[in-house]
Amino acid sequence: MAVLRLPFAKFQARLGQRRTALFAAGALALGVGGAVLYAQIEGDRGIAPIASTGDFEVTGIEVNATGKNADEARANGWREAQRKAWEKLWSTNGLGGGKAPALDDGTIEQMVSAVVVENEQIGPHRYIARLGVIFDRARTGGYLGMQGQIAHSAPMLVIPVLIQGGVTSVFETRTPWQKAWAEFRTGQSVVDYVRPNGGGSDSLLLTAGQVSRRSRNWWRLVLDEFGAADVVIPVAKLERQWPGGPIHGSFVARYGPDNRFLGSFEMTAESEDKLPAMLAQAVQRIDGIYAQALAAGQLAPDPTLNTQPQIDPKLIDAIVARLGPAPAAQQAQASGPAASATASAAAASTFTVQFVTPDAAAVDAALSGVRSVGGVQSASTTSIAIGGTSIMRVTYAGELDALAAALRAQGWKVTQGSGVLLIRR
Repeated sequence: MAVLRLPFAKFQARLGQRRTALFAAGALALGVGGAVLYAQIEGDRGIAPIASTGDFEVTGIEVNATGKNADEARANGWREAQRKAWEKLWSTNGLGGGKAPALDDGTIEQMVSAVVVENEQIGPHRYIARLGVIFDRARTGGYLGMQGQIAHSAPMLVIPVLIQGGVTSVFETRTPWQKAWAEFRTGQSVVDYVRPNGGGSDSLLLTAGQVSRRSRNWWRLVLDEFGAADVVIPVAKLERQWPGGPIHGSFVARYGPDNRFLGSFEMTAESEDKLPAMLAQAVQRIDGIYAQALAAGQLAPDPTLNTQPQIDPKLIDAIVARLGPAPAAQQAQASGPAASATASAAAASTFTVQFVTPDAAAVDAALSGVRSVGGVQSASTTSIAIGGTSIMRVTYAGELDALAAALRAQGWKVTQGSGVLLIRR
């Protein structure tokens, strides 16, 4: 498809930020060499999204014009396309609806920022084409009766999932579904889409398996990489009836870290060469589903993505029951009167403290930090999980609130539960 633009057309691209250093660090931690990591992300991947602005685009305008010569026929066809596009734009965006107000060709031409040639046939005196017309929002908004700013959604990361031939993919290879989303002009949508390029580290981070994960911490990490507040997951499933024959498409609009369903529909392309047009239309319909969900208040960012992890009280009770009675109490019963008096005066209690341990050094650092807190009589590990969350048993002369405050004073981030603490740097 050739694109012809007028000189004053300006477009700005918005691309999500990516940092491959995250994956390099993870690969080194797992003992994977840099050459192996590069082999996982090299190849023919990535489709850069087209530049998008808030301009209005009207596509699929059919014209059949004549003239004294080919140039005049083409000019007449373009003017006819601009008039038809204006009428179509008014019917879909005008506040008054009904028939578009009559404007002369010069006024309409001033509102047009670009003409897109989808298909054309040029003869000596005839011009037959299917065109698209892009109207400048600043020049056109006043005629459409639009005032003020249009409410948009929060930035939404787009993960286009394609299922075909029994294989589910996102950015592992270039797909027609990814291409359709990359070519979608998001400027007219009320949804603020964040479209990844798909190359480099994107193919490692954004996979089909990612959409089934429920960890808020992991999703928060992914969304922060692209500057998004939440995620939308448009899914396309293509089934080919026979080689070169019709292609049946099933499309589903999903969103959020819980992969929630919003809507679905089906479409059919007559042949392989009709597939791009079908996918482009499917993207527009899915965008309409997301727009309706936004208007209904269903597309708001998931609040759980911004909350701190909380400890389930049932899990706390199970851990305490498994640990059994505190050894400090047993020692107090077996010791003499002096020890009993000391224990009573100090009112020592035993608490469970969970702490994040990405490596062995974190275990030693956490034990040293807790033992250095005033009032801590003993601190010993009961469960160690390198790369996860370990558990220690702490005997402290005081209440749990006081222990939590003392740890915060040392720079720890503390989450307090019922008789248990979760600490991390």
